[in-house]
Amino acid sequence: MAELTPFDQFRTAPVIIGVAGGSASGKTSVSAQILSRIGPQRIAYLQHDSYYCDESHLGLVVRAARNYDHPDSLETSLLVEHLLRLRRGEAVAVPIYDFTTYQRRAESRIVAAAPVILVEGILIFAERSLRDLMDIRIFVDTDADIRFIRRLRRDISERGRTLESVVQQYLETVRPMHLEFVEPSKRYANVIVPEGGRNQVAMEMIISRIQTLLSEGAG
Repeated sequence: MAELTPFDQFRTAPVIIGVAGGSASGKTSVSAQILSRIGPQRIAYLQHDSYYCDESHLGLVVRAARNYDHPDSLETSLLVEHLLRLRRGEAVAVPIYDFTTYQRRAESRIVAAAPVILVEGILIFAERSLRDLMDIRIFVDTDADIRFIRRLRRDISERGRTLESVVQQYLETVRPMHLEFVEPSKRYANVIVPEGGRNQVAMEMIISRIQTLLSEGAG
């Protein structure tokens, strides 16, 4: 007899958790704590950033100038499809997006079904089709100056951007789109977490709630 997977042992629908917040707010840190405490083998982890639209047919200069903080820049319908398939117990092929070239890579990442589905992204609460699928919605709330400094360091060190390009993108698209889409979506959150993963009181409450839901589902 084949060994049961974590998903096989979970008798009800998976718990879908959304982690939203502004760019560089600490969403990934919160997600990392959830993964560590619950166990990565029990979680199907998806990032909305992986679903940026494939625009490889456009030139690099054109791709670089696109507004990547607007909901239309993401293939949300594909993410919704993947969530529904994971909820049915099916594996999905998640796109891999290359932030240095602003396009998807040819390969993809296979994500297996699991008792918990963790979705992370700045715009996941702005999209009703996404947020309606979520059992727990977490918004990571961090001051704008801290978010900008973090983004500046990340984009220069990890994504090959220049100081000038990061500042220009922040002023032209990141900040305006945050005010128009991200900040208003905070009202859909079940839990608002100031300081992200550093807020241990909030993290303990979140982990405890997830563990309770898992216990109920496995019972």
